[in-house]
Amino acid sequence: MEYKKKKILIYSANFAPEPTGIGKYSGEMAAWLAGRGHEVRVVAAPPYYPRWQVNAAYQWRPYRREEWQGVQIWRAPLWVPKEPGGRARIVHLMSFAMSSLPLMLAQIAWRPDLVVTVAPAFVCAPAALLTARLSGGRAWLHLQDFEIDLACAMGLLKNRLLQRLAVKLEGWIMRRFDSVSSISGKMVELLLRKGVAVDRAEYFPNWVDISHVKPALCGETYRLELDIPSEAVVVLFAGSLSGKQGLMVIPEIAAYLAGRKDIVFVVCGEGVIKPQLETAAAGLANVRFLPLQPFDRLGELLCLADIHLLPQSADAADLVLPSKLSGMLASGRPVISTCRRDTEIGTVVAQCGVIVPPADAKALADAIAALAADPKRRADLGRAGRAFAETHFELDSVLERRFAVIEEVVEEAVADTAG
Repeated sequence: MEYKKKKILIYSANFAPEPTGIGKYSGEMAAWLAGRGHEVRVVAAPPYYPRWQVNAAYQWRPYRREEWQGVQIWRAPLWVPKEPGGRARIVHLMSFAMSSLPLMLAQIAWRPDLVVTVAPAFVCAPAALLTARLSGGRAWLHLQDFEIDLACAMGLLKNRLLQRLAVKLEGWIMRRFDSVSSISGKMVELLLRKGVAVDRAEYFPNWVDISHVKPALCGETYRLELDIPSEAVVVLFAGSLSGKQGLMVIPEIAAYLAGRKDIVFVVCGEGVIKPQLETAAAGLANVRFLPLQPFDRLGELLCLADIHLLPQSADAADLVLPSKLSGMLASGRPVISTCRRDTEIGTVVAQCGVIVPPADAKALADAIAALAADPKRRADLGRAGRAFAETHFELDSVLERRFAVIEEVVEEAVADTAG
């Protein structure tokens, strides 16, 4: 599809070269747009996720400008806590909102046609809205998760008065954007309940490069590196190791299945609860840990799995759709998830995997054992998952659909401004 050249400003605390999470998707979106001839600028923080430590190459020169894959990037500093929970996380996000404000205001003179704000951090939304309005461009807010709802649900924001004020302010700001999107149908429904108009609420899922993750890969190199027998069933969790995912269930179910020499658990990634996981799994011969792997090995890593594990905190399941799910499905391997059936995760996994109630480690262990013993069912579920990924999450089709709509809206905005 041909696009008329546009000026697009992306405001995202997380950005490339962060290899996972929001930074990965914001980076891929920017590169995709630049590759189609758009002028793309980004205001972002230095890379720090998922290790929660600023990349060594960005330790000094707190403000800098750089170019990456045809994208112009302005970096603003932020405070990174060692343990990003509660008040520390709020200060962390606020530090970037404050330090990046001058950079955003400086972009007004460039007159972007479209200002895309990726949340977290929602605290950046006012600056993005102001920049869009003063430059005459459209304002688009994209929510990867609902920070305020998550903070309330997980006890990070406990004061009832502050909760009510935060929710009211959030809704007021959202309703002033020209477009507000999120990554799942349930999350779009929540946007509507928060007062976003139907014609402004959009579904914009995370994507996967299905050409890079191919079911034919076998992960044999990883089996050799980790000393896993070729006949063993590998249960894999690969992603950021954060508290909202309910990952502490992994050592628990591994202990339940410690007598099964034919089932091995692999946990791959970095994050704040990795030390806790390693401590809890100490002495369990059926658990292996891997550090975060390079992108060029992602396909092989995901295809190491015979079963993908997707645990979720019961409090957060309605408010997030894990970005890692699309890669799991693309690998052609089944997924076992701890969630309720009426959540977005449950709706997807029910078609190509197994759903287990949250906080029931014994039921999860039993589900893993049953699926490990049934290779035909694993193959059938894996094929269904791959087909779902090809239909719903393929990179080019997701971005083409979204920016075909945005292109029309931007054209209207330019015409209105000219009039």
